[in-house]
Amino acid sequence: MAETIDPRVEKATREFCHKFQRLREEIGKAIVGQQEIVDGVLVCLFTGGHALLEGVPGLGKTYLIRTLAQALSLNFNRIQFTPDLMPADIIGTTIITDDPTTGRREFRFQRGPLFAQMVLADEINRATPKTQSALLEAMQEHTVTVGGEKHALQEPFFVMATQNPIEQEGTYPLPEAQLDRFFFKLIVNYSSREELKTILDRTTTGYDAKIEPVMTQDEIIGAQRLVRRVVIAPHVQDYAVRMTLATHPGGEFATEMTNKYVRWGSSPRGAQAITLAAKVQALLEGRFNVSFEDVKKAALPVLRHRVLLNFEGEAENISTDDVIEDILKQTPTLTEQAA
Repeated sequence: MAETIDPRVEKATREFCHKFQRLREEIGKAIVGQQEIVDGVLVCLFTGGHALLEGVPGLGKTYLIRTLAQALSLNFNRIQFTPDLMPADIIGTTIITDDPTTGRREFRFQRGPLFAQMVLADEINRATPKTQSALLEAMQEHTVTVGGEKHALQEPFFVMATQNPIEQEGTYPLPEAQLDRFFFKLIVNYSSREELKTILDRTTTGYDAKIEPVMTQDEIIGAQRLVRRVVIAPHVQDYAVRMTLATHPGGEFATEMTNKYVRWGSSPRGAQAITLAAKVQALLEGRFNVSFEDVKKAALPVLRHRVLLNFEGEAENISTDDVIEDILKQTPTLTEQAA
């Protein structure tokens, strides 16, 4: 007997797909190509996560999040990370003000640029670890604590950080604890010949992209809730679990490549992120249940920054992508095991 699907679920799934496609189209008015990056950023948004983009300057990373904020009608702030940036420059500080009515002085919290719904942390690895860590509570708890008092950030709250893979002198690599706070790490590559031609046609001729709002704040929050309601069967969930455990050297599911080249594997956040990203993929396929393929698509951007190579891996110029792609090949689904 065929399973009956709740009509409300079908309607919500169709609406999600429609809104996602509309966002792609609006962003496409400003951003040429980079579809994988655009989709990755949107997946992070709808799962309630944050995105780390790595790429050389000039590839449109800043323009992307500014365009996304316009399409979502969310307030946006850009923070340029520099070595002299202090935590108070990000989260804000307590100042003394005079009350014009009573004439008395009082302490008042002045909010920093982190108090926005979409925050661009530009070149995050140029700031000191002390300043980088100021983002940790905000990214995880969506609150900021100053002087023992918690201040809630407005929902939805989304951080997109960028870092430059070149010019590493004078930079501070992100600590593992902070890297783990990012849902995806996305690699922004150079544009193709045709894409670069289109970029020139748009940017050297007076072209002005008119970005129309696609979703409201409440619709975004509703979509985030919908994602978490998507069903994942126990055997598919177990595949995501085994894939995560395969990054742990010396573990039961570790591959030969993991044991040889990996120092530390993914935390449980990796399994959580794979599951949530797979749920978004399922919705985009018009399904309300997660498949093995959905899990596979999520693995690379979720795990690439959660796997730390050992000395041998770095010496042999092995990348974490190489390790994860090997895990995808070596980790069987239950269907394959049964076969």
